[in-house]
Amino acid sequence: MKHLPMLIILATLLLLTSACGGSEGDTPDAEVSNSPQPQEPEAEAEVLPPPVITEIDGNVANSEIATAEDSVEDTEVEQEAPEAEIIEQPKEPWSPDDFGYGTQIHGNATVGDADDTMRVAHDQLGMDWVKMQVLWWLIHPDPDVDQWFFYDSVVEEAHEKGLRLMVSVVGAPAWTRADGTENGPPDDYNQYAEFLNELLQRYDGKIDAVEVWNEQNLDREWATANGVNPEDYVRFLQLANDTIKAHDPNIIVISGALSPTGGGDWVSWIDDYQWLDRALAAGLLDHADCVGAHHNGYNIGPDVTYEQAPASPEAATAIFRGPFDNAHHSWSFKSTLDTYAEKVQAIDPNKKLCVTEFGWASSEGYDTYPIGFEFAQDNTLQEQADYIVQAFQQMHASENVWLAFLFNFDFGNKGSGPTDDPVPYSIIDTQGIPRPSFGALEAMEKVR
Repeated sequence: MKHLPMLIILATLLLLTSACGGSEGDTPDAEVSNSPQPQEPEAEAEVLPPPVITEIDGNVANSEIATAEDSVEDTEVEQEAPEAEIIEQPKEPWSPDDFGYGTQIHGNATVGDADDTMRVAHDQLGMDWVKMQVLWWLIHPDPDVDQWFFYDSVVEEAHEKGLRLMVSVVGAPAWTRADGTENGPPDDYNQYAEFLNELLQRYDGKIDAVEVWNEQNLDREWATANGVNPEDYVRFLQLANDTIKAHDPNIIVISGALSPTGGGDWVSWIDDYQWLDRALAAGLLDHADCVGAHHNGYNIGPDVTYEQAPASPEAATAIFRGPFDNAHHSWSFKSTLDTYAEKVQAIDPNKKLCVTEFGWASSEGYDTYPIGFEFAQDNTLQEQADYIVQAFQQMHASENVWLAFLFNFDFGNKGSGPTDDPVPYSIIDTQGIPRPSFGALEAMEKVR
């Protein structure tokens, strides 16, 4: 691919990182809670115009991210406004004894206000961490194009607001793959390592954890000639870990979280338990500080095992029947995390999980839902709030989880509406109004 046409570049501004799952075989992630009333509209996220991109001879020459101030004429003021207080990000490594409370943010600097997002995440929600996905192909759609403006202000604002930042680095550009697609790793793993080094150099001292890829037990994320091969991924992880630690040994390296799913063919997908067993045998724990995990709770609570689901009260009224009529571990938040921890700690008793996505979707208040996410109809807004708080508390009490990231804070009014996968998981709605889960998360005691 040479250079992206203008329409394609602009179209990328509307892309969102995807939620896990979408079919009964792929599971989303979720958490818990107790639920006070939502906060005032200061928590609302404003959708801003996309950046103005100019091209010279087909190359992206510069970009300007439009803000609310752009529409106001400059006027002289008699007195300078005081500078906003900058909270320096802590320099000490995150303690292995501390539980980290985090949430995933939209992460695209051209949509919304990064300053407001980080202020609310830190000051109102009381988060220690935020997570965002970094799309390699978006930064380098062509080897000669750099589009770091998509992330610069997000990284900077997280740092200035005193938040720790975890980045999930995914999406090899088509030009790194012989088949010309963007749904797998680069053919040469060294190119990923080179990109990681570039990323860490640009944001030196401002990235605290890196998740190396995402849901690599599915071919929509890890399409290769060898299928969804765990041994290949471990080699990929080793190279990434060596690169990250060479830059800063205090950056936490998280193995890519799997998608909880049923049995497959080892080409298109495979059961996450089976994949994890092979990856552990291949030495995964030698190259990660923390084992990544995902789970969306479907329409059962965080304390319900998959064996208990058919007899749970929800079974009597549920529209979506998966957990109740087809017992399988992938439906259950508790079963998945408990089993991952058992497998990991059988090899290294001190190694913990980092739950890089969890959440419950609710379509209450909307007249539709994403296709494949029918379970969102069964979760009320109050249940979403309760489940989120309960899940955080449950993970903390288990002592098996180091960092936990709710999916998600602010996709609600940054998506394309209720049929957009991440939107029903958001703790703000499509108008930017906090849902009950926002108030529940704000009120939840953060016990580290």
